[in-house]
Amino acid sequence: MNSREAKLEAFGRLLDIMDDLRAQCPWDQKQTFESLRHLTIEETYELGDAILDRNLSEIKKELGDLLLHIVFYAKLGSEEKEFDIADVAHEICDKLIFRHPHIYSNVSVKDEAEVKKNWEALKLKEGKISVLEGVPKGLPALIKAQRMQEKAAGVGFDWETKEQVWDKFQEELKELDYALDSNNMDAVEDEFGDVLFSLINYARFIKINPETALERTNKKFIQRFQYIEAQAKKSDKSIENLSLVEMEKLWQAAKNQSSSNS
Repeated sequence: MNSREAKLEAFGRLLDIMDDLRAQCPWDQKQTFESLRHLTIEETYELGDAILDRNLSEIKKELGDLLLHIVFYAKLGSEEKEFDIADVAHEICDKLIFRHPHIYSNVSVKDEAEVKKNWEALKLKEGKISVLEGVPKGLPALIKAQRMQEKAAGVGFDWETKEQVWDKFQEELKELDYALDSNNMDAVEDEFGDVLFSLINYARFIKINPETALERTNKKFIQRFQYIEAQAKKSDKSIENLSLVEMEKLWQAAKNQSSSNS
């Protein structure tokens, strides 16, 4: 792997290129914090896809794209004379040192759970009113629920066992059934949300990332459905003209194929 000097040289090269692009490229000159925002979100999702696929070559590529965005934002900040990339780096370094007193001070911790608890307590000392303030409002609902539960658990607001969480999930399912019987769709939506929230919480207790688990299922569905489409095309048929029985047969064939390849 590269030496510390080589890493610093590579980062300096990126900073030089960013200066060149901002000074000479019409597209880069027009960019603002706001215009880059949606592109940054897109790049983050592309990195997420590469991670799920465990494609290390793509992970390296997508990390580079995100690193460019970080450098770009810092360049914009320096042009407004607010901050530059050194300020950004020092900010995160100071935060990490402050939130890791078990490394940089004389605090002792016994396990990961205690580290997380201290982390949330230290965030409150930084002036945050609620431990939930750190959860971005724009997060997808599933990830937001997961992060809120983790943060609440970090300050002790949590169930003791996974069995208790599963019982709560079953309780929410019954309440959903009652709401369905009432034909009150507002109540149904409310109770359905509670069911999802409880199931996401259960995933945390059995150490499953619900976002990753759901995306794996999405990928399986895509693979199997596209297999049905491909087989229909081979038979000179449109998928719309296949019977449900035919589609189910092809679906099972796709499942068997994926099982044999795994």
